[in-house]
Amino acid sequence: MSSNHKAPPYDAEGVQFVTTYLPGMLAPATLERIPMLRKKAEEMSMTDDQLRQGGKVDFEERQVPGPQGAPEIGLLICRPSGSNQQLLPCLYYMHGGGMITGNKRSTIQFLADWIISFNVVFVSVEYRLAPEHPDPAPSEDCYAGLVWISEHAQELGIDASQITVSGTSAGAGLAAAIALMARDRNGPKIQGQLLHCPMLDDRDQTVSTQQYDGIGIWDRQSNIVGWTALLGDQKGKPNVSPYAAPSRAQDLSNLPPAYISVSSAEVFRDEDIDYAQRIWQAGGIAELHVWPGGYHGFNLFGLKTTLSKQAIEASANWYRRLLDSHKK
Repeated sequence: MSSNHKAPPYDAEGVQFVTTYLPGMLAPATLERIPMLRKKAEEMSMTDDQLRQGGKVDFEERQVPGPQGAPEIGLLICRPSGSNQQLLPCLYYMHGGGMITGNKRSTIQFLADWIISFNVVFVSVEYRLAPEHPDPAPSEDCYAGLVWISEHAQELGIDASQITVSGTSAGAGLAAAIALMARDRNGPKIQGQLLHCPMLDDRDQTVSTQQYDGIGIWDRQSNIVGWTALLGDQKGKPNVSPYAAPSRAQDLSNLPPAYISVSSAEVFRDEDIDYAQRIWQAGGIAELHVWPGGYHGFNLFGLKTTLSKQAIEASANWYRRLLDSHKK
């Protein structure tokens, strides 16, 4: 599908960063490239030393029960050193990777600092990846992790009333999905949902998905590959579950407060704006930021660009206000 809509331009500083440091990410995702993309995610994952942050953070990896009849899931659990006597807020994170790549140590760099700055427990989940494990495996894995954390909160030093779900890209879509699941299943109470450039809509019909067809990081072709890996021939058809594609949800009422951040220059722009609007229309709370010219995931990869710093600061301010509201 060719577009008659001219694409908004990219931020010049971000373009320089991508072409210098991330040129391999400009090629569209294909099924054939999945092994290479997974290898790249492993290479970009945080090491033990990086996680420890000079001894400021303790971490462990656990295998916990997955969905009924499914394998166990892995959790990476990080907490400030010496905080074992306190019940702390929890950030429960789902990594990015278009549903086809990534692991519990990837795409977490910009949030790892929050373990210390916000004095929180950070938990990242290793969900099963498509196409080997199509829907509903990823969302059910993430929900099972949420339930386990809530049930073992005391043991983990977590305040069960302060669990915020978070994610980037596909992981942000999964975070939105498990917020819907928790509401619909009368599951754990979620304090907030922190959604960075969430992947929400499998239908591929927005103007922004047509504008970024063949250009940028995670373009329209990549998005089609990711959704097809997850949904197979059901992609775009009427009966796709909102737990796979949260934009499909008819009812966005009674959800935890949402922070939605997206770029003006990426595939997910229009579906993310629409999701925020529909939360407001349902009487809910959402804070929406549309960053001018950022490429997809700019807040994750270009950590030293001006736009990235501002986006990370904005999300930190939202989370700070969320934590402060609990104290009142």
